[in-house]
Amino acid sequence: QVQLVESGGGLVQAGDSLRLSCVANVRAFSTYALGWFRQAPGKEREWISCISVGNGKTYHEDSVMGRFTIFRDNAKNTVYLQMNSLKPEDAGVYYCAADNRIINPQAMCRTKLFFGSWGQGTQVSVSS
Repeated sequence: QVQLVESGGGLVQAGDSLRLSCVANVRAFSTYALGWFRQAPGKEREWISCISVGNGKTYHEDSVMGRFTIFRDNAKNTVYLQMNSLKPEDAGVYYCAADNRIINPQAMCRTKLFFGSWGQGTQVSVSS
């Protein structure tokens, strides 16, 4: 199992930006699809963004499209989530996830059940 450690969360004002990072201690990091999920208080953990292996194709949930960008640096075993124009409804604990068995990212990486490894989460709070 992959160990993942997120960082970069914090308290910001609406309209601000944050960049979350997630470092993985695994060999062959480039063979893992990676995702970001968010869990708000009292709600289910929901998918936000993911990035495939190989060509690094990205997918974003509709509400963050154009504001959030997921990208990876395989040399640093790190995946990032750049969050711009933050809104109060973006608040929650953000988790990164990884798995090397996601063969169809477009269909699979939106679903947390397909990810076998998770980080501990980082809190994002957005004041209005």
